[in-house]
Amino acid sequence: MLGEGSLMPDRDGYLAIRSRSAVTFDLDARFPDQVFRERAGDSLFCEFDVVLAPEIWPALCMMARWHGDDHIELLVLEPDCDDFYVSEGLGYPAVSLSVEAGEDDYWAAIGFEPDGDALGSIAISANVVALTGASAKWGCWGDRDPEVAVFQGFPDAAARSEWCARFGPFLDVSGALESYLPMAFGGRPVPDTYAAALTANYGPPSGRRP
Repeated sequence: MLGEGSLMPDRDGYLAIRSRSAVTFDLDARFPDQVFRERAGDSLFCEFDVVLAPEIWPALCMMARWHGDDHIELLVLEPDCDDFYVSEGLGYPAVSLSVEAGEDDYWAAIGFEPDGDALGSIAISANVVALTGASAKWGCWGDRDPEVAVFQGFPDAAARSEWCARFGPFLDVSGALESYLPMAFGGRPVPDTYAAALTANYGPPSGRRP
């Protein structure tokens, strides 16, 4: 368990979080490929920076509680742990927080600046993040390159709609391709091959409404 306001202090704790995250995610995958081990067909997207802001914390806690998780774990996949965080003396890029924690606690963890260096904080330095709980039944994956994050693991359509209305805005894959993704391509339409792959991986199963 990390000390409040710091990255994971030891490699064993970091590797434990990485191992648990690998149950939910394919840690080597990147958008537009499928990052979840199991596709649920209920994906919702938001802008990447939203995931690294304190206001998202209640939304994450609701997802965790749906599945009986008492902690939320955040793992940074890029920059590389050893090449950046450890070599710079910043600690190990992972966070574990109780669902009883608040928005300020989440921000204290991800916004913490080691030795006053803002570039060392997860909120500034992280490019690819994965968040989930021990149940491995839900998750959020964010990538700074296309500037989007995806959520999956809603118990049912009603819970998904209520969650979206309460904590949004969030968009399904078609909305993300229209509103969020063009910014990653210089304001131009998303390339057809990228859009097709993202839709195939994160859209609803054929014949089912999102």
